Amino acid sequence: MNQTSVKEFIFGGISSDPDVQVLLFTAFLFIYLGTILGNIIIILVITVDPVLHSPMYLFLRNLSLLEVCYISVTIPKMLITLLSRSKSISFTSCGVQMYMFVFIGTADCFLLAAMAYDRYAAICHPLHYTTIITKRVCTWLTAGAWVIGGTYSLGQTSATFSLSYCGPNVINHFFCDVLPLLKLSCSDTRRNKVATYIAAVFIFFLPFGLIVTSYIYIISAILKIRSSMGRHKAFSTCSSHLLAVTLFYGTATCAYLLPKSDNWQNSDKLLALFYAGVMPMLNPLIYSLRNQEVKGAVRKVIRGTKFSGQ
Repeated sequence: MNQTSVKEFIFGGISSDPDVQVLLFTAFLFIYLGTILGNIIIILVITVDPVLHSPMYLFLRNLSLLEVCYISVTIPKMLITLLSRSKSISFTSCGVQMYMFVFIGTADCFLLAAMAYDRYAAICHPLHYTTIITKRVCTWLTAGAWVIGGTYSLGQTSATFSLSYCGPNVINHFFCDVLPLLKLSCSDTRRNKVATYIAAVFIFFLPFGLIVTSYIYIISAILKIRSSMGRHKAFSTCSSHLLAVTLFYGTATCAYLLPKSDNWQNSDKLLALFYAGVMPMLNPLIYSLRNQEVKGAVRKVIRGTKFSGQ
């Protein structure tokens, strides 16, 4: 039976140094505002420009929406706690935050896999691309990523918050994540930890395996292209996605799948700052700066805004 007596949790935070806290607040306030602005611009230009209504850009629009949600789950609360004396979060709010974080992170994994499959179809089967990746298929793949994320997160959150929490209640982190919470439980968490790692490996490696398989075929197809210009054009269509996948899975591997020790706690927080705060900002830059169609659409929207304002 759940015998939880804890009504709220206290965030241990990233640093107790006031100067460092001010520096972090300033840096991540700009990162947060820049991330929201950058991703909203991508969502806007893809929505209003008919040229970008292809499956590749519809996936990108969904990715930008996920990034807006992803950074909004953790960073605003972190900003509040950096400058506030109160570092607390209620038991219920902590559960909601963890649910949303796991939900969006999982959906992100599977959406990146769907985008890899889209690039595989475009490069390896260009003549049949429009029949393989239809808008209906695009919708189903996107909806599947959201459903898998929501379902997995519901199970993970329910299992974590069905445990007993009797105190202490200080989370050695800046948001409610699974492993820091399990350390605070006064229940036997061995089964939870094993189940968490097994589920994390499945959620991590299933989409990652699909991505790797897709890129094996993609690279093989690109190498068969005779002209260097053709190879460059083919690679440029998937280089942004490949860079985003490398950054996302690289930091996630270090944060969740590598063996941990007590000396890793501060490193984990820095990694979490990167994938929860910096990564959502990098994605619109990666996709827009390396994509001529997106840059062209942004220019058209800016010019249209200027003309409408005159």
